[in-house]
Amino acid sequence: MLAIKNCKFFENGLLLAGQNILINGVEIVKISIDEIPIGYEIIDAEGGYVSPGFIDLQIYGSGKDLFSAYPTADTLRQMDLDLLSKGTTSFLACVATNTPEIVNQAITAAKAYRSEAKGFLGLHLEGPYINAKRRGAHLEKYICKATLDEVKRVLEYADGTVKMMTIAAELQDDVVIDYLLDHNIILSLGHSDANFEQATAAYDRGFKTTTHLFNAMPSIHHRAPNLPAAVFSHSKAMASIIADGSHVDFEVVKMSYKLLKERMFLITDAVTSCSIGPYQHQLSGEKFITPDGTLSGSNITMLQAVQNCVKYCDIPLAAALNLASLNPARLMGLDAEMGCLKVGSKADLVLLSEDLELIKVFAEGVEHLSLIN
Repeated sequence: MLAIKNCKFFENGLLLAGQNILINGVEIVKISIDEIPIGYEIIDAEGGYVSPGFIDLQIYGSGKDLFSAYPTADTLRQMDLDLLSKGTTSFLACVATNTPEIVNQAITAAKAYRSEAKGFLGLHLEGPYINAKRRGAHLEKYICKATLDEVKRVLEYADGTVKMMTIAAELQDDVVIDYLLDHNIILSLGHSDANFEQATAAYDRGFKTTTHLFNAMPSIHHRAPNLPAAVFSHSKAMASIIADGSHVDFEVVKMSYKLLKERMFLITDAVTSCSIGPYQHQLSGEKFITPDGTLSGSNITMLQAVQNCVKYCDIPLAAALNLASLNPARLMGLDAEMGCLKVGSKADLVLLSEDLELIKVFAEGVEHLSLIN
């Protein structure tokens, strides 16, 4: 049993200080300013911030190997441990538009690894059912229109490991979308050329979110509102955003937060250096590019995204932490157990210093819930 002593955290936007959080090894059992009972291992937070662990719903690699280049359980294990050490306690491993063989290998890896997973939640298939006009770094030769038979085959083989799919709704048949929704796949509108009406119809139909807002979609036009305008105007549609300053300028991140509030969440869309396979990435400054110079994935962590939101986007710390924890948990339907600090929630936590540097990571399934590094 573990007690985090003398910490502070946000509750409904209000800062609570001098708090003690008691953990039984799996979940939070008490939060108060009361004296800590005998029998608890005590870690003194010394007034640092405690936040729910970060949740990244779109990441391609962390630590070493790119998942799609090495789609194995070992790669997922590597990602899991590396992300934990950086404060990301839950994630979806992403697979870009690729061959059916690679997708199958990724699913096989997910099924093999899920019994021992720590933070791995499942797979996010970003493609191949996207719009070639807005393909970004995705390879056009693998882009295709979905068929019901193919989607059924993928989901049947996935056995619940595929949690989210990025799709260009304007190109897909209703029967396919209905099937995916009926099987509880979180649909994200992305790599899409949808106009305002098409995007709004997709959100009304059941698309819950939007993949990397402003990237791989039309820009807002004042005489022809389109996908981004539809997100902003909708009452429920959410959107992920890459707050690295390269994929989206910080001023636009700031504007997006003002319009979306709790409907926005952070992703890294991070990749690792890779020189094999169809998706090769090389680091160029603070971002990754493909060999032809196309902007591809980011080179930030979720914590760095939070820091950027606070430092460059005028987003309050309480809100920035929610962008990386509560909001993605809500999208996944997991906000009763993660992304929050309350009795009964998972003991997946990060301890941050006053200047938002990572001090400790606590996570269910990690010995003694101690610092990963």
